[in-house]
Amino acid sequence: MLCCTLSTTLLLAATCSLMTAVLSTKRAITCGSDGNVQRLSCDEGVISVYTALYGRANAVACSGGIPPAQLANTHCSQAGTVDVVKKRCDGKEECELNINVFYTSDPCFGTYKYLNTTYTCLPAIHLVACEGSLAKLQCDQGQVISVNGANYGRSDHTTCIYQRPLNQVQNISCSSPTPQVAASCNGKNGCTLAANNAVFGDPCVGTYKYLELAYTCYYPGNSLLP
Repeated sequence: MLCCTLSTTLLLAATCSLMTAVLSTKRAITCGSDGNVQRLSCDEGVISVYTALYGRANAVACSGGIPPAQLANTHCSQAGTVDVVKKRCDGKEECELNINVFYTSDPCFGTYKYLNTTYTCLPAIHLVACEGSLAKLQCDQGQVISVNGANYGRSDHTTCIYQRPLNQVQNISCSSPTPQVAASCNGKNGCTLAANNAVFGDPCVGTYKYLELAYTCYYPGNSLLP
């Protein structure tokens, strides 16, 4: 987690130019046992989810100790899985996803399922703006913004806590995706947004929140991916 006191200048110095190196793809497979958690992480950059399957596409993955009858259906996938994972994880340095979130429906009753996610780590600027402050996104001359992900709320006990009473920083399960950032800033050279409830709503009344986002700067006409 980057400290919210880092200046935009330092963030831009870290990376604000398009990287041309080939981005490697990572894979995470988590067996569908109750309570199992899938963890995605990037040592550098932020997560960008390519694909996600909850179900079964082969008889080998997560097959240890499982009866053959529960492995036979290899054409099983729950619709909307990739959207769920992208909303939870895109634009973050790390992300944890409990397998229980997919128990809302069963795409193949009697089949032992797993979550298979592929993702890459995009070079990006990671920015945090505490509630009541301004988030300033800025690219070099000639470049424009592409927002990788943005959330408003609170997901930890350490960000934006200075001089805040404990009862305002205890709820860490209230962060919500904010498409407003991309809608307001994509394609612009610079963009300023107020991090407050009037702009993003209030996902957790009484909790002191922050806007956390990641974005990439690129030259128009160039793809963000090689």
